Amino acid sequence: MNQPNPNSILTKIALLASSSLTVMSGATIAPSLPAMQDHFASITNAQLWVRLVLTIPALFIVIGSPIAGVIVDRLGRKPLLVVSAVLYGLAGCSGFFLNSLFAILAGRALLGLAVAGVMVSATTLIADYYIGQARANFMGLQAGFMGLGGVIFLSAGGALAEANWRYPFLIYLFSWILLPLILVSIFEPNRTIPEMLSGENQQKTSPATPRNLLILVYGITTLVQTIFYLIPVQLPFYLRNLNNATPAQSGQAIALCTLLSAFGSIMYGKVKARLDFVSILPFIFTFLGIGYTLIGFGKNLGVIMLGLAVAGVGLGLLMPNMTVWVSSTVPDAVRGRALGGLSTSLFLGQFLSPIIAQPVSVRVGLDMTYALSGGLLLVLAVVVALMKRKIMAFSTNVIFGDNA
Repeated sequence: MNQPNPNSILTKIALLASSSLTVMSGATIAPSLPAMQDHFASITNAQLWVRLVLTIPALFIVIGSPIAGVIVDRLGRKPLLVVSAVLYGLAGCSGFFLNSLFAILAGRALLGLAVAGVMVSATTLIADYYIGQARANFMGLQAGFMGLGGVIFLSAGGALAEANWRYPFLIYLFSWILLPLILVSIFEPNRTIPEMLSGENQQKTSPATPRNLLILVYGITTLVQTIFYLIPVQLPFYLRNLNNATPAQSGQAIALCTLLSAFGSIMYGKVKARLDFVSILPFIFTFLGIGYTLIGFGKNLGVIMLGLAVAGVGLGLLMPNMTVWVSSTVPDAVRGRALGGLSTSLFLGQFLSPIIAQPVSVRVGLDMTYALSGGLLLVLAVVVALMKRKIMAFSTNVIFGDNA
């Protein structure tokens, strides 16, 4: 059979680079938001509409992810990845050309559908290609690569936004550069064989979908992402009010969080080799909680940057933990749909973030919004640590294999 080896460097690069497109969907234009708001200041409720430019893709990722999950399970992984990469570049760069804020929002909606296809197909391919500890390691690497990509794209977006708020939209054309690599190095897995690779750490899957566990995983992911997205959505405004920060400085601050997120993700494989899925959760909540508390009470850029770094480590552990948890639990036949549900919960939190945070921040201020979020996360860390046995007992009814 003349098909690429999933362990080949080109296949791995294609999967990792494709995964980085998901973090680009919002982060790239985050530094542009204040200038965009100034440009469209004459529009009623421009403050809210401009924030939705960043988060409207998340709503359509929520809508598109379940559909993408059905497509990858029924029609295949690679076709969806190719089509999504094409749409990604077209919809993503549209903000550079469009002069209407609402037309830009429409383009961002199409971008969300493209991101759903990319994220679900790329993550499902990784779960298909790799097994056991190799899967945990690669999904940690995937999340880490997304973080590193976020650093690059955020920094580039911040620098370009200094010249003109429209320029960062051109970065989305990166997906078209990836297309030849995807076409050559990605192959459709043979899903009639449960184990595509022979080797260590092979595991069984449950013949039934573990619905209760999925609800738990999806719920935690939605909550944490709702809180996390206070950083890319609100931080540029927070820093501008606090320190009169420029778009480039805001981009660098968010990029620091993303860089430490990449570090946390890359370390996930080693963490998972020592701890089960449930035991990792209190560490995630603790890092995030300390980070947000520092951001909220920090009155200078140094303390805020420290908070962003600490929070980034927690975020970096979150997604590989949830992704490996789901992919190692569900049957192969519904893996795409289960990961589509995870993608839905991830971006539902991102979409809800400004809707929930805006009235709170208006009432108590952005500093207290960050501080209250940090306090909530620290409480969750304690609760999960104390209830670990109950959570694990709940999980044992549906988890087979692994060390969860």
